[in-house]
Amino acid sequence: MALRSRSLFALAAVALASLAGASGAFACGTGGYTYAGVAAPTRAYGVSAVITPLSGFNVLSGHVAGWVGVGGPGQGAGGRDEWLQVGFSGFPGPSGSSIYYELMRPGSPPSYHQVATGIPFGKAAHVAVLEMHKHADYWRVWVNGSPVSKPIHLPSSHGRWAPIVTAESWDGGTGGGCNGFLYRFHQVSVARFPGGGWQTLVGGSAITSASTRLRRNGGKGSFFAAEGDVALRTLASVSP
Repeated sequence: MALRSRSLFALAAVALASLAGASGAFACGTGGYTYAGVAAPTRAYGVSAVITPLSGFNVLSGHVAGWVGVGGPGQGAGGRDEWLQVGFSGFPGPSGSSIYYELMRPGSPPSYHQVATGIPFGKAAHVAVLEMHKHADYWRVWVNGSPVSKPIHLPSSHGRWAPIVTAESWDGGTGGGCNGFLYRFHQVSVARFPGGGWQTLVGGSAITSASTRLRRNGGKGSFFAAEGDVALRTLASVSP
């Protein structure tokens, strides 16, 4: 199932650039998008996190997601769009969450790749995107310690990108109320060199919207991202 043509990652970059709390023509966020996450303070060669979708979801239309990724609009070769992300996605209905990755190569439309479906609330997955050792500009997507993609060539990506770790929601273009979500991001780490060298993500810039809540757990590479009344009530009862 393909996500909307304006990708998850592209809109997150817009949110970061405009900073949090801006509202646009739609009733929910900027262009119907809202975010809660963290942008890494420095460039890295990969990003990983243990992501858990918790109870409190209420997807009215569009989608919700929690993901890690690198690249973004205008960050590819020749200033073209280029990115790679992996995480959970959720859509209207009782089917639970899916694990997906999304790829944007220069000159091509974004492509959505479904890895697993029907994942219940409370079940975590360790997801990562990582540049390959001794293969500059080639990346792989990892889920629970195993590769789920072939080597992916992302031209001019070596040593250029600061990762993003975030939850997001899109209202489906309805201009209605925001969707509800609650994700826990744990063991958020960035790679110091291609192939690994993982270290806990410390600091970074908060990505938020007027209707979302970001609760960080000090310098331990962990945070909660929430939106919606049910999710916020659940978050209030959850220990860090």
